[in-house]
Parts: sequence; C-alpha cells; structure tokens
Amino acid sequence: MSLMVLGTASHVGKSTIVAGLCRALRNRRITNAPFKSQNMSLNSWVTADGAEIGIAQAEQARAAGIEPAAEMNPVLLKPKGDMVSQVVLFGHPYKDVQIGEYYRETDALLEQAVDAFRVLEVRYGTVVVEGAGGAAEVNLYDRDIANMRLARELRLPIILVADIERGGVFAQAFGTISLLPEDVRPLVAGIIVNKFRGDPSLFDSGVKALEDLCGVPVLGVVPYADLGIASEDSLSIEDKQARDNPIRIAVIKLPHIANFTDFELLERHAAVTYVRPGESLAGYDCIILPGTKNTIDDLAVLRAAGTADEICRMRAAGVPVIGICGGYQMLGTHLVDAGYESGEPAEAEGLGLLDVSTTFSAYRKTTRQVRTHAAPVPPILTRFGEVEGYEIHMGESRRGVCREAFDGDGAVSDDGLVFGTYLHGIFTRPPAAAALLSYLAGRKGLEIEEEDVFRDPYDDLAALLERHLDMEHIVGLALGRVQ
Repeated sequence: MSLMVLGTASHVGKSTIVAGLCRALRNRRITNAPFKSQNMSLNSWVTADGAEIGIAQAEQARAAGIEPAAEMNPVLLKPKGDMVSQVVLFGHPYKDVQIGEYYRETDALLEQAVDAFRVLEVRYGTVVVEGAGGAAEVNLYDRDIANMRLARELRLPIILVADIERGGVFAQAFGTISLLPEDVRPLVAGIIVNKFRGDPSLFDSGVKALEDLCGVPVLGVVPYADLGIASEDSLSIEDKQARDNPIRIAVIKLPHIANFTDFELLERHAAVTYVRPGESLAGYDCIILPGTKNTIDDLAVLRAAGTADEICRMRAAGVPVIGICGGYQMLGTHLVDAGYESGEPAEAEGLGLLDVSTTFSAYRKTTRQVRTHAAPVPPILTRFGEVEGYEIHMGESRRGVCREAFDGDGAVSDDGLVFGTYLHGIFTRPPAAAALLSYLAGRKGLEIEEEDVFRDPYDDLAALLERHLDMEHIVGLALGRVQ
C-alpha cells in the first residue's frame, strides 16, 4: 500500500511534508520512495544514470535513503516562456510544446506515469505520492495527471495539506474537499495544517471546527520551521529574505533563473540576496550568476539593465564573481545559438571575464553526475578539494588560454577571483559551501561555524513531523492497516 499527498494550493508545503514522511518512514525501517507524476519546475537534478528529474523528488529520495531515479518524476515540464515548455520524459528531453499540444498527450502520459508508479511500488513497497498545485482545479480534471486522474487510477488514501500561514485554512480545506469528484472525495483520509506560527495548541478549537466541517480527521498541525529544505519551484524565490549577516552574496535573479536551489545552503550562513537586473550591486562581497533556461535572452536583459557593466566594474574592484551553468556561459566572450536554445538563431557578446566561447549547435542536453577536484588556484578554489555536482545544460563551451576551474570542467581567471562551472549542486555540498564562506568571512576578519553547515535537515524535519502529526495513523494508512 502507498499514500498520496495533495495540497489545497501551490506552495502549501506538499514537497516538504513528503520529504519528512519519507525520512520518518525510513527511520521506522519502512523502505519507501517518493513519486510525482508531473512536475513543472526549473529546479532539477540529475540521477546517477543521467536522467533529469525535479529537485524535490531527488531530495525526497535522499530523505528516504535511496538513489533518485527517473521513475520518481516521469514527466518534468521546464518553462521556456511564451506558453512553451520543454517536456522531459523519464529524464530525457522529449520536445518543446505549447500547452495546448501538451494536453493532447494527457492519456499517453498518464499511462506512462502509472507504469512508473508501479515500478516503484514493486521495487520499494511503499510509495509516497505528491500531487501538483491545488487538488481542486475543476477546469483541469479531465487532464490533470498529477492529481485527480492519478488519484482515480491509484485509489490511494489521500492526505490533504493546507497552509494556515496566509489565512483562510477553513475555506481551503472545506472548499477543496467539497469540490473533489464524488469518486475521489472518499479517498481523503485526513488533513495536515501546515506552517502554523506560534503554539499549535492554540489551534485546538480550529482542529475541531475543521473536522466537523470536512468530516475527516486533522492529522496534526505543523509549526512553521526553517529547516533548509530545497525549494521545488519558482514560487519559493519570492519568499526569500536575506539573513542579517555581515557576509553579503548577490545572486542575480535572471528572468529564467534555474536551479536556484544551488545557493540555499549558502542562504543559511550568509546574507544571500536575489538581485534583479537593474538593482545596485554595491556592497556585496561576492556575485553569483546562476543557471538559466534561456542564456542569451537573459544576457540581453542584463545588458539592457546595466547589470552586465556593473558586474564587470565590481570584478575590477576585486569582488569575486562566480558563474554556474548558464551564468558560466555568460562570463565568457561569445555565445552562438543555431536556434536550439532561443528558438531562433542568435549571437551575443558575453561579459568577457573568462576566455570561453559557447555554441548551441544541437537539441541535445548534457546530463550527468560529476565528482572531480577543484584546481589548486588561490584564493578560493584551492580551498575546495574534491567536489560533487551535476550537469544539466545545452551548449558546449570551449576554453581559450585560461585554466580549468575543476578537472575537466569550467574556467578560472589568473587571479582566481572569477570562475565558472557547469556543475550545479557544488554549493549544496557542505565542504564547498564552507570553503567559499570561510574565504569571504576571512576577508572581513570573521569566522564561520563549519559544523552548522554540515547538518542534515531531514532528521530535523522527520522529528518535527513525529512531534506534531499522528504518525501512527499515517503509517497505518501507508501500510494499508487503516481504511
């Protein structure tokens, strides 16, 4: 038996709840796996065999103590703009489609998603299924392969997650359950009230009111907690606020920013601000150009906003500049697209901070996990040692006279203050994050507590759920012991 977690809306915390349940089940010696049939996100991960899946499913697999696999997220949609998304099917690019064209393939995609779930169920026994967005999108019921149509196929007990932080939790839960199709509504086995600020016991009367209204038990009230869990999609970036910390890092908030989860460990130990093109970069200790789905388009935005010139001025003033994936491509001298990234042929001059040129000459994506070593170039890379990451990119880059930043990857300036890499995820690993933070702290005469950087958030998350949810009931649902 398995379990399905749906939400009253996007961003209510489904992904976090699923990750916590995966770790809690693992802690109880129950082998399990996460699953999300369809995910729309520019935050993704690469499995050991080179398949690209949503970052949330990769993190949930980590919480479950297993290797991420393509079956955990068989359909990944990566928005490219103008109502077009790249469809990644079982970890590999399928095609770029308009949304209307995509909906015409719903039946076939649902069949493949159900097959993927069955594979996981056989392999792991228990599967924790995550829905997408809000469950009660009535206009999508005929083509919703992540919620209603999947629920009808799998017939699993459903836990509904509602977000109390923004208010309206009673309308969320009651309205969602009331709007569910009559054949799906009886599957709802309980409600989790998420993101409560303050003492959860203060909501005891609210719990009774919810149970009376909805006719199902409230399985717990989970307090709001900042545990450092990776963000699933772009909605999360709007909620980010820089910590009060003397170490200030600017991540350029590109219009098509991808994999900003690369910097969420840094966010916990520095004042990381997502700076929009056109906003000032004065006063920052480090500038990071992140990944993007549309490198040349976003580079044009930086130039038009004056941010490209300001990055070059900051570099001249001795501020370190780091580029990840598309950001690395932007740091180079020249980019040529034969029409595969932008949809039509295009050329652009890069920032010229690294002697690197990039071409997009085929509808082909490099996806692989990488373990390598940083070049012994002071003052930053020499601190890194061995690093782990993953590549997800179109285009190929050719170095000129500059050195590699890592064995077989990237480039670094002679003074070591500018480097670029195709490796996502290096700063999600504590050693690399601690290396960069310790360098930036040292320039200001500060020290960091490296042991805090190495903390695993999933044990803390599981412990939080164990304290505030009726986990015996939830485990019973997952194992088919409770009807």
